Amino acid sequence: MGDTIIERCEAKGLRLTGQRRTIATVLEEAQDHPDVEALYARASAVDPRISLATVYRTVKLFEEAGILEKLEFGDGRARYEDAEREHHDHLIDIQSGEVIEFVDEEIEKLQERIAEKLGYELRGHRLELYGVPKKRAR
Repeated sequence: MGDTIIERCEAKGLRLTGQRRTIATVLEEAQDHPDVEALYARASAVDPRISLATVYRTVKLFEEAGILEKLEFGDGRARYEDAEREHHDHLIDIQSGEVIEFVDEEIEKLQERIAEKLGYELRGHRLELYGVPKKRAR
């Protein structure tokens, strides 16, 4: 598969209109986990003709094609990220909604050991931690 969302869409034979290309580019450039409303705001800033309905349809198409991964962090908003991003886990600040990506080798090894102990070969996992910032001394 290709390296970019557009390349992967083309490899899967998806028809890419100009508006879908704009949405794919906005997704590619996202450093966060945008929901459809945020994607719409960013995409319509590039192309004011893009409708919210077009963003919804495009996100659904990309998700069904395995291009995007849908994330739900318990705040009632579906968020999206590139399904081909390097593996990482998430820490969600339940006060602000901020999503922090992290990788921890100890956690990765522990998950492998647990799967092995239970007689499984681990094929994938998703780890989401939810918390609030600790009070800092002044």
